[in-house]
Amino acid sequence: MATLTAGQAAVLSANDERTQLRRAVIASTVGTTIEWYDFFLYSIVTGLVFARLYFPTADPLTGTLQAFLVYAVGFIARPVGAAIFGHYGDRIGRKSTLIATLLLMGIATFLVAFVPTYAQIGIWGAVLLTLLRFIQGIGVGGEWGGSVLLAMEWTRNDHHRGFTTSWPQFGVPAGLFLANLVVFASSALSGPAFTTWGWRIPFALSIVLVAVGLYIRLQILETPVFSRLLREKRIEKQPMVEVIRRQPRVILLAALARMGEQAPFYVFTAFVFAYGTTRLHLSRDFLLAAVMCASLLSFLTIPAFGHFSDLWGRKRVYLLGALVTAVYGFVYFGLLDSGSAGLVFLAIVLSLVPHDMMYGPQAALIAESFTPRLRYSGASLGYQLASIIAGGPAPLIATALLARYGTGWAVAAYIFVCAAISIAATLALQDYTHKDISQEFA
Repeated sequence: MATLTAGQAAVLSANDERTQLRRAVIASTVGTTIEWYDFFLYSIVTGLVFARLYFPTADPLTGTLQAFLVYAVGFIARPVGAAIFGHYGDRIGRKSTLIATLLLMGIATFLVAFVPTYAQIGIWGAVLLTLLRFIQGIGVGGEWGGSVLLAMEWTRNDHHRGFTTSWPQFGVPAGLFLANLVVFASSALSGPAFTTWGWRIPFALSIVLVAVGLYIRLQILETPVFSRLLREKRIEKQPMVEVIRRQPRVILLAALARMGEQAPFYVFTAFVFAYGTTRLHLSRDFLLAAVMCASLLSFLTIPAFGHFSDLWGRKRVYLLGALVTAVYGFVYFGLLDSGSAGLVFLAIVLSLVPHDMMYGPQAALIAESFTPRLRYSGASLGYQLASIIAGGPAPLIATALLARYGTGWAVAAYIFVCAAISIAATLALQDYTHKDISQEFA
């Protein structure tokens, strides 16, 4: 583990600090891109082929529900990963922990490429998928907190934290774009054989990305905040237990604040494939192209709204995003059900903008709320608990609502409720925009 000694910390020039900040931001962004590529591959392929390959005896709707149940396992595992890696992130450092999460996630994704189907080994194929999905979830659960802290704790200017920490968030649309692009290319390459072997290509390619990410992360130094905690011997023995004892309210509010961001995101990027192919009878390539364009737009909007949060405050920007999301769910399904390919494309492309209004400032909003020695544990747990109540259940709830009511308006109402919960939770959080968060406060 590379940490700064007292002497090194004292002699780092302003130029050296800028260099380390740049490396930290690049390492965080590239690493999260790779990990979210791995995670999104599963969500994309679930909506396209997994129901047919691993649950062929069910009718299409039931098969989709069963496939999304396996998909949800990854979200259940994310708080587990947050607890495991949050503990070590506050005990041994941000850098070492992030290397471990990258390897865990990447290897699990690579192995998905070799899972036999129901036709080959029966239900054991679904069991193996579930196990690998759980391991994926553990890796992602530990990734986010470390990536955000790596960038944030190298940022010495309190007026730039929202923008800086938006770059690890940038890894989400970058990973989404990359996953859709590779699936799109594999679909074009394999054609009708996509459902037999073409879908496996993107999972196998993940091992190359892991090697790139590992090389980049090995080049960075430990953050000055954690290095100072080491020098001052302020490392907590049981950080996860301690943060739950000291800041339980903040953990809960952070999770609830994510409801209006995370649940709609997986409706817009995962459920849309099932809805589009089965109800609207659109081609998978059309949907993949639309989601890729949406993620390209997020390349601009996520850092932009992170920057705006530095200007106007985290909570103001976040609350505005939640309000727009509450309304956009109805606009979204109205456009999808219009029957016009152009309007459907427009709905999907714009769907992530309300999300990005929250996601850009979200990293700073959550991470700033926790004291330094417990920050990895607290931020990770608050962020990942939302996976159980929002991200994981969202495609399942959307599918069940569609089956019960037969209309996308029911899903739009679900998005509205999630956004309302986010508004209430965000109002209760403290805003640390421009405040000094390098010292202990809990």
